[in-house]
Amino acid sequence: MLLIRCPYCEMDRPELEFRYGGEAHVARPVNPMAESDESWAEFLYMRTNPKGLHAERWRHTSGCGRFFNAIRHTVTDRFVVTYKAGEPRPEVKP
Repeated sequence: MLLIRCPYCEMDRPELEFRYGGEAHVARPVNPMAESDESWAEFLYMRTNPKGLHAERWRHTSGCGRFFNAIRHTVTDRFVVTYKAGEPRPEVKP
């Protein structure tokens, strides 16, 4: 079973308590109405899909209910670090 550490509850919990929330640190356009259809589609649908370390948003749905960020290795599925929403992405070595 995969265990994920919630940075708010400060506990390792089973993955069934969490939901994936997409790529982390994606900035929304300041004025969406001024965006072209192409750039808006790029923002909505195009995300990185790296082989290796990836910053993601997660939600502890069966616990505190809060969103947080995590660095996960996409090949091994190992969570390297989790950190609270709004905090900068920590430097991690591959």
